[in-house]
Amino acid sequence: MIRARVIVASNRAAAGVYEDTSGPLLVTGLRELGCEVDPPVVVPDGDPVGQALLAAREERVDVVLTSGGTGITPTDRTPEVTRALLDYEIPGIAEAIRAYSRDTVPAAALSRGLAGVTGRTLVVNLPGSRGGARDGLAVLGPILRHAVDQLRGGDH
Repeated sequence: MIRARVIVASNRAAAGVYEDTSGPLLVTGLRELGCEVDPPVVVPDGDPVGQALLAAREERVDVVLTSGGTGITPTDRTPEVTRALLDYEIPGIAEAIRAYSRDTVPAAALSRGLAGVTGRTLVVNLPGSRGGARDGLAVLGPILRHAVDQLRGGDH
């Protein structure tokens, strides 16, 4: 069983200004892919995202999907916080997610989301929209089990 976690990086959702909708969509999608996943963790963007990622790594979660904080506004800091914690990046995943979306959503090219590994945990930054969540799941669905198997020491 793949253990997964969804971390929503949203200053407004964390403050209760509105209810996030991308996180629950990601949780449902991960469950449909056969993952064990709790409800989303909602935190402000920036250092709280890093703290949530560290907790997931310490708890040996296999996969963490973040939602939000990948744009170009001054408060979008998820990629920077994520990069500081990664042992190595897997650029092909982030590139595939942007490529999947860009023909229908040109602004997908503005996403700075990363993918990589911290410890034995795969981390993928996704945009904070429902469309970004769906697109991320579409790209990850066919490769997720193989990626986790590789991180657990499986053979090619």
